[in-house]
Amino acid sequence: MKFYYAPGTCAIGIHVLLEEIGEPYESQKLDLAAKQQFSEGYLALNPKGKVPTLQRDDGSVLTEFQAISAWLARTFPRGNLFPDDPDRQARILEVMDYAVGTVHMQGFARYIRPHSFAPNESDYEKVRAQGVEIFSKGLSLLDRHFGNGPYVIGALSIADMALFYLEFWAVERLMQTLPVNLAAHYQRMTSRAAVQGVLKAHR
Repeated sequence: MKFYYAPGTCAIGIHVLLEEIGEPYESQKLDLAAKQQFSEGYLALNPKGKVPTLQRDDGSVLTEFQAISAWLARTFPRGNLFPDDPDRQARILEVMDYAVGTVHMQGFARYIRPHSFAPNESDYEKVRAQGVEIFSKGLSLLDRHFGNGPYVIGALSIADMALFYLEFWAVERLMQTLPVNLAAHYQRMTSRAAVQGVLKAHR
């Protein structure tokens, strides 16, 4: 497998997942500032021009956080990171959909790419502020519904990888103090050997 990522992006969650799974893979770092994601070679792999991208051993390509994480967890089930139980699967997908689709794409995206949400540069700061508000409210909601276990469904799952990258952004990019349950989760995640190794490549 070959994994394409850019430091500090949501790809950090997939990077952690790959380490947790423990299967061999090659990683390729992209420089987004240099627009390597729009190079001819990369667009041939992922026409969306974004990360993460996973090229499987047969040459086929997967994109999108949820698709990649679900495929990895089901293909390499040693860690039981996407269990068979329908209720637990539903909870995993519920958290991932909200984390990626709302907190990330509606919140954080406004903060880092205000030009995608407003045609006038004079409105960019308002858009960024709105993005931070959506992001922060999203984290608060995730915190309130976190539950009593150490991880989203009690045991480590792919939902924790999505939650982790949001926490990483809050701490490393927005310099926010995480709500109490998410702070404990972030500390728990960063104490894992898989996460510690990945963080060196993303800071």
